[in-house]
Amino acid sequence: MKKQLLVSLDTQLGSWAGYLNAYTTLIKERGYSPVSVNTQVQLITRFCQWLRKRNTETYVVDEIIVERFLRRPQSAGSTRGGAAALCRFLRMLRDQGATRRPKKPPLSPQQRLTTSYGRYLLEERGLTQATVVNYVPFVDQFLSALFQQIPLNPSQLCAPDLTGFVRRQAHKLSPGRAQLLVTALRSFLRYLRHQGKITTDLAACVPTVARWSFAALPKFLPAGTVQKVLDRNDRKTPLGRRDYAILLLLARLGLRACEIVALNLEDIDWENARITIRSKGGRWAQLPLPNDVGKALALYLCHGRPSCSCRRVFIRGKAPRTGFANSIAVSTLVMRALQRARVDSARKGAHLFRHSLATDMIRRGASLDEIGELLRHQSPNTTAIYAKVDLPALRPLALSWPGGAR
Repeated sequence: MKKQLLVSLDTQLGSWAGYLNAYTTLIKERGYSPVSVNTQVQLITRFCQWLRKRNTETYVVDEIIVERFLRRPQSAGSTRGGAAALCRFLRMLRDQGATRRPKKPPLSPQQRLTTSYGRYLLEERGLTQATVVNYVPFVDQFLSALFQQIPLNPSQLCAPDLTGFVRRQAHKLSPGRAQLLVTALRSFLRYLRHQGKITTDLAACVPTVARWSFAALPKFLPAGTVQKVLDRNDRKTPLGRRDYAILLLLARLGLRACEIVALNLEDIDWENARITIRSKGGRWAQLPLPNDVGKALALYLCHGRPSCSCRRVFIRGKAPRTGFANSIAVSTLVMRALQRARVDSARKGAHLFRHSLATDMIRRGASLDEIGELLRHQSPNTTAIYAKVDLPALRPLALSWPGGAR
């Protein structure tokens, strides 16, 4: 019966049957549920039948044809999930070389300049992709503001352009983002001078944004609240086991969200109870693996992590079965954990656990050097902010209040 069905399918689809089978294999490998696989296969089958009736050659299939298929009255109701499935099918055809890739529209002068600047940061400065992602949007915003009505010409830039832009934008941003803005502008202006597009050192004209050192306390959870958040996590489900292991890594080792995302299976040394961390700036570090963290990881890997070819430790809860796309997924996970535990906090991201760990360590008598080593700070000044929460050490330094208790 199955053989007759395959013969019938080949008759209906012709050469498209092979691509349908390849797509079915692909989505099964990516962890889509049987119901989702069946729904997608039915849609792709109708799409292939439609293409064959129209005598459409494989190499001409593109987004326009996909959109034309979805606009048909017969396709009503399948637009939402169907568009994603058809785009996935189109990507597979392109990866196999069965259909042509879309021609990229020509870049505008501004896009060419920012693209060249991004390559300069990566290839000549040796900076990370994260730096490019942080700097380029500010540069793009700066160029759009100045050259929206006139052709792009960096040689026309002058000091008032820079001060005016920073004054208009800085007050809309947090102190940290405002500092990143001026840092990106200085970097871009040095690049322009390096390329000979400007002759004046305009980087020196970018105003400084005030951000007083140690002006604010680190945001942290009160003693015992971290354990409350951990206890409220449901460890009976695969996702619950995954989330609990992530929360423990944040709470016990103070990992950053990006370090959680980048963690691979081979980074865990079970024999020596150590874990290798990819830190900021492409640095590596090895940390001891606490017993409770190791148990939580082992429970998730054995009874929670879906089977897939991805080497990331933590896998998405829904198909496609790959690692997290970015740090936002970890911060969202933390926010939901705080909501489940009914913990109200001004900060709700993954860094909250890092600050809480450092604060708890200093209250237990750990030195700033020990905290800096665990958190992998490059500068002692980064760790020094936690001295502000060491109240027993600060109390003898406080001056007595006139007329106060003696």
